[in-house]
Order: sequence, then structure tokens, then C-alpha cells
Amino acid sequence: MADLSPMMKQYFEIKKQYPNTLLFFRLGDFYEMFFEDAKLASRELELTLTGRDCGLEARAPMCGVPFHSYESYVARLVAKGYKVAICEQMENPALAKGLVKRDIVRVITPGTVMETSMLDEARNNYIASICVSGAAAGVCFADVSTGAMEAAQLSENTPDELEKTLLNELARFSPREILLNPEGLNLSELPDFMREKLSASVECLEERQFSLDACTERVCSQFHAESLSAISLADKPLIVSAAGALLFYLAETQRGGLERMTELTLYSEAQFMRMDTNTRRNLELIETMRNKEKRGSLLWVLDETRTAMGKRLLRSWIEQPLVSPAQISRRQNAVEELFRDAMLRDEIAQALTGIFDLERIMTRIVYGSANGRELRALCTALKKLPALKSLTAEKTSALLQEIHRSVDVLEDLSSLIDRAIVDEPPFTIREGGMIRQGYNEELDQLKSDMTNSQGLIAAVEAREKERTGIPKLKIGYNRVFGYYIEISNSYKNDAPDDYIRKQTLTNCERFITPELKELENRILGASDKAVRLESELFDQVRKTVAAELGRVQRTANAIARLDVLQSFAAVSAAGDYVRPEVNLNGRLILRDSRHPVVEKLLRGAPFVPNDVTLDMGENRIAIITGPNMAGKSTYMRQTALILLMAQIGCFVPASFAEVGIVDSIFTRVGASDDLSAGQSTFMVEMTEVADILKNATEKSFIIFDEIGRGTSTFDGMSIARAVLEYVADPKLLGAKTMFATHYHELTALEDLMQSVKNYSIAVKKRGDDITFLRRIVRGGADDSFGIEVAKLAGVPDEVVRRAKRVLAELEAGKEVTPKKQGRRADSAETTQLVLTPSGGTKALDALRSLDVNTLTPIECMNRLFELVKLANES
Repeated sequence: MADLSPMMKQYFEIKKQYPNTLLFFRLGDFYEMFFEDAKLASRELELTLTGRDCGLEARAPMCGVPFHSYESYVARLVAKGYKVAICEQMENPALAKGLVKRDIVRVITPGTVMETSMLDEARNNYIASICVSGAAAGVCFADVSTGAMEAAQLSENTPDELEKTLLNELARFSPREILLNPEGLNLSELPDFMREKLSASVECLEERQFSLDACTERVCSQFHAESLSAISLADKPLIVSAAGALLFYLAETQRGGLERMTELTLYSEAQFMRMDTNTRRNLELIETMRNKEKRGSLLWVLDETRTAMGKRLLRSWIEQPLVSPAQISRRQNAVEELFRDAMLRDEIAQALTGIFDLERIMTRIVYGSANGRELRALCTALKKLPALKSLTAEKTSALLQEIHRSVDVLEDLSSLIDRAIVDEPPFTIREGGMIRQGYNEELDQLKSDMTNSQGLIAAVEAREKERTGIPKLKIGYNRVFGYYIEISNSYKNDAPDDYIRKQTLTNCERFITPELKELENRILGASDKAVRLESELFDQVRKTVAAELGRVQRTANAIARLDVLQSFAAVSAAGDYVRPEVNLNGRLILRDSRHPVVEKLLRGAPFVPNDVTLDMGENRIAIITGPNMAGKSTYMRQTALILLMAQIGCFVPASFAEVGIVDSIFTRVGASDDLSAGQSTFMVEMTEVADILKNATEKSFIIFDEIGRGTSTFDGMSIARAVLEYVADPKLLGAKTMFATHYHELTALEDLMQSVKNYSIAVKKRGDDITFLRRIVRGGADDSFGIEVAKLAGVPDEVVRRAKRVLAELEAGKEVTPKKQGRRADSAETTQLVLTPSGGTKALDALRSLDVNTLTPIECMNRLFELVKLANES
């Protein structure tokens, strides 16, 4: 270290404090990285690796990025799970004496990003803190970019049950970064789930950081409470530990700005409908299973929001359906008022357009990292508030009235920004030129000095010529003396007494005066003074705006709610949805119900609607039989989605809907081998079935799609029947259930159990051709048409013909005749109906190219629609 240059000594002293972090070290207009950091950044960011003399024999490996565009580089590193420490110059290098002071201003981690360029405006960027103790845990989720902070205390009978609950909570919030206490590592599935399923960065903090005493002090200080009782945390020690550890971590990484976290919202699982990870994935609420895209999801259908705040809230509402009829009704009343007034709905949508992300802009303002452009964006958004507020005046629904009261037009802030900040400010504060003329008299004078310096000098020169009577007097400038008065030798004796001789040349004398030196200081220092003064004035404006955080946050929350409500109304009006009757009677009655996503994907093509009748009595269980790809899965999923839509306050795709509140939705749909965990398809299926039976209640809604397929026929049928009997029995479970199966023998349960009803997909037969009508009708299916579905999927004709012959022999009770090697199967017709007509070669070619094992039900419906068009064209 003794041989290192002073700058490199400074670098190592700072780097020592952040050993597992990439250090962006500010040098002039670049953030530089050295040694191992440089090698890693060079590899990850594809930067040229150079070197720098540092006082050692070998040059230090070095690479850097421009300071004005560093965010894109940091975003790439953070996305790969790295932490980046920003080391800034703490003083102006031009004014510094000796080595420029530097210090860490912030550590950017996956869960603490607040830069707009690094974030998806449509989703929250959560960091989570989990404190596990036995079979209980405190969880705290925070979005640093918006100031949101939510927490809950979870308690189960065993650590295994707690782990399942934690997994579901994490899946609901999808945090980018997770802090864990050491005991949390004892939960076997949790660490892998966080890294592999959520792709989250995980850090195990020391136990002392979860200390209840220290965390109590931190939490009370953060929320300005005298005691935990004042913020309803006296009986929730695990929340206190989780929240306290999170606040410690944020204080350590953010170095300020924690005043953005103004409120800790406590929630309970009982407030919202429960959905496990499988259900969220199977119902494709936020993204599709196959492509992980928004298109094709429920969010895609419901998203007609106009603001980033509304988009995030819509996602949250979909993830957290309500279970209180009163709260649901509040939302429905507001949606109905907008639904019935198309002009008002359109005006609100127009008024919302162009309102920038108030929440995230305010976060950057509070943290002190906002620039002039972000203040102007805030001002533009605030100017739209008066018109928006007037649109919600005199509305009758309680929620719209509440939103109207919550919207503060904030004219004082928009006026301040308008007066202070120019319309198009520069990107960085250091450039100057962002404060509007007329805002500050001193700044105006400095800028006048900068722009009118030649005029000021010329005026002094003219005045001195007149005063002294020396016609050839002139004012000049050089870097050594600054400004000076030059008089030729023939007039030097006429120089006034207040002239101070500065330099004698061959043919002239040069003088200075106190007035000229004062003017010199004004002119030469005007630029630096103007930049410093602009920075001070900008900081004053920023702090004034930051002080009104509460008002802006309340307004932002109101705007987000209004945006989601108008989105629900717009989607409902366009889709001919109906307001569901929501109650607690346990009935689910739907008339002409439709799948919201499939219907939109069909782009105007007719969707076959179906009725649903489920209740807590004779219609508790619906056994659904019928061929593959006929619409069973679509029918069950649309029922679950309609339930969810009703409980988030939206209208639903049906002509009539009565929805009895459900406390949870469970789905067991499809399975794939989990080879990495050593589990087969059947094991995965049975594990999921077991979780459902353990966690469901009589108020739950369950979808079972083809359980028991992964084992022998008799084993599978036995398991399927036993599960059916369990969920149907009110003394054991008694939950409303849709049960799709190919075990036609199970339809006999309708005659044996009062709560079971059989349904099937209607099929129209015309000679050897059949058509799936997509209509659900009472009664079991007669045939499965499995071989013909295999043919549709592109199975070779030779295999299909052989399968038909084997089927005919089995149905006749005969022993199956072995097929001789090299001999083609008998092409004689069997009693199996034929699905494919002789024509339609384009459709057949398209069918043969499909891999049905990779298609989701929604994609199947879309492909079938396209195939029908191809067949009709042939």
C-alpha cells in the first residue's frame, strides 16, 4: 500500500468497505473500475480492458463507463444479480485542494433500484425481508421506487406448512431481492425456490440484524411512533424483526432517503383470496405459461390503464382478490357508474393520459437524485389534475367520491416548478441553464454578466476615455493579469492617480483599477457562481416539493385507483360483460359464461358460451367428461377466472352471474417430470393433490384436470374416485369442485352421491364425421375419440390404423392379434368415428406440424380457430 498513488490508496480504502460489490469509482467524466472489478465488468459488459499506472510495478487493470450514461450499464449488472456501489466526487475538482474527496453515495442492488431506465413501469420492484422462527414468520415487502411497504405475520402448525405459505406469499409479490435470517435457511425448499423460480437475489443477514430490541428502535424511529402499540405491532414481534432488518439494510445501501417510507401497511392472509403458485401459473393471471408474455394472460385482457401507477395497482388487484362482499361492492359501484357513462369514461381516460409516474418521480426527488427534467415531468402531470378532479365531482358511488376528495390539484407545486425550472432543462444539474429567468435576481445578474461581458468592458472603456481625455486608451485581457487598461507612451503621464501601474512595455503602459478588478471578478466568476447558485436554487425547489410527499402520494394513490376502475369499465363495456351479484351464500351461477382471454384472442369470432351451476348442496361437484381438446380445460379455467374477476371488482363475461365468495382457488392441471428433484409426473401430481386437500376449505373452489393419469389405469381410477369422494363429503372437505376425467366409470358417482353431477362436451355426429360443439351439457360422454385426436395431432396413419384394430379387438373381448414385422396394419374401418374429412390438405399439413404437448389450452383454441379457416379455404 505504501507504494500506491494517493488516488489508488483512496480507492482501496473505499473498496475494503464493500468487498462483494462492484465499485464504480468516479474519475472526471467516467466511473472507473479496477483490478478484479474491472475484469468482471469487462467480461459482463463487453468493455475494453485497459490499464493505469498506480504506483505498483504492474499496471492496474481498468475499464470505465461515461457518468452520464452509467444507468444502462448498472442495469445490466444488477439484472445478473450483482451489487454496484456508486462512489462519487464529493467536491468540485476545480476547487479541491489536493486529492478530491470521494465517498459511496449509494449501493444499487436488485431490490433497491429506483432509476426509471432500470425499472418496468407496469410492475413493482419489491425487496423482501423474512424472519423465520419455528412454524411462524414475519414477512415485509417494500418497493423503494414507490415507498410502498407491506408486512404480515404468518403462523402455521409445522415448519413444512409455513414453508408452503411463504412460497405462496413470495410468488404473489415476486421480489427481486430477499433478505433472510439464518433460521430461514433450515426450510429446505425456500432458498432454491427464491433463486430458481423467482430468479431473486438472496442474502442471509446475521442474526443480530434481526434483534428485536434494535429493530423495535429502528421501526419506531422510522414511523415516528412512541411505541410499537402506536403502530399496531405490539403483538407482532416477527414483523418488527423483518421490517427492522429491512430498514437497516436500506439505510446501509441507500445512504439516505428513507423518509420516503412513510407507512407500514399490515395485511392478513384472510383479507384476500388464497392462490398457490400452481394456480397463478395455471390460470395465467399475469403471464402465459409457455412464453412468459403478458399477451394471452388475464392482465392483458383487463389492462386499459393509462398510467404507470394504474398498471402496477391493476397487477396487485389481480394478485390479491378480495373476500369481503362490502369491499367488492364498493369497487363494483364505481365501475358501474363509469360503465353506464361512456362519455365520462372516455374523458377520464383522456385526462389520465400523460400523467407521469408520480410515485417514482417523488422517490427520486426525496432521495435527491431527480434532475430538472423529472421536475418538469412532475409539473406536467400536476397541471392535468384540476381537469381530472372536476370529472369526478358529483359522482354518486362512495369510492369515486373518496377518490375525488383524495385528489389534491397541488397548484402550489406546479406553480413553483413552472416559475423556477425552464421548459427544457439540461440532463444534469452541473451543466447549469435550468433555472428560469426572473426567478432569482442575483442569478439573472450573473447570467447578464456572462452574456454581456463585452458590452460591460466597452462601456468602461468609453467612460474612461471620456474621463481621462486619452483617445487611444483601451482595455485588454490576458491570462496573467486579467483585464487591464493600456495607454501608449505618449499619454502615460496623463494617467489618473487612481490608476495602478501593472506592466511597462516598449511602447505602452498597462494599468489596473479597483473598479476594473471588481468587474473582472464579476465576469470571470459569473459562470461558476451561476452554476453554484442554480444548484442551490434547484435544491431548494426539490426540497420544497419533497416536503409535500404526503399530499403527492395520496393523489397518486387516488389516480391509480381511478385508472384501474376506468380500465375495468372500459373492458366490461367493450366485452359486453355483466355485473356479478356477489354474496356469501356459496352459489356459483353463471349464464352464457365465456373465457375472457380466449374470447379476445379469437378477435371477434364467435365463442360458444356455457352455463355453470355450483352450490354447497346438490351441485357441489361437477364431473366433466369428453374428448381431449374439446374444451373441458377452457370451461374450467374460465369459471375460475370469472370467480377471480368478480372478487377484484370487475364485471364478468356472462349474461348473468351470481358469485358466492370463495376463500381460495386451487388448480391441479397438467404435470411435467421434475427430474432435478427426482420426481416423476405422477409424484408431482400427487404432491399437488395432497397440498390442495390439506389447504382447501369448504369455501374453496377446486379444479382437478385428469388426475391419476400417471399410473396404471386401475390405480389412477381408484385415486381419482377417492379424491372425488373426499372433496364431495361435507364432513371431510365439501368444496365446490370441477373434476375433468377420462375415467368414464366415475360418472356412476352421480347415482351414489347426492352432490355430484355429470357434464360432458356436446358432440354432433353426422355419418362418420363429428364436430365438437364446445357446449357443456348434462350427462356423461359416450366416447373419448382418443384415436382420432391422436390423428389430428399428426400421429402417422399406420399407427392410427393399428390402434383402431387393437381397440376393436379389445372392445370385442378378443385377444389382440400380434402385428407381424414389416406388415402394414389392416386398413379395414372400425367403429371409431372419423374426425378428419378427405379434403383440407392445408389444414392437415398445419395439424401435422403441431406439437400439442407444448400448447396451452388458450393456444389450442386459437390454433383450432385458424385450422377451421384453413379447412374452409381448401
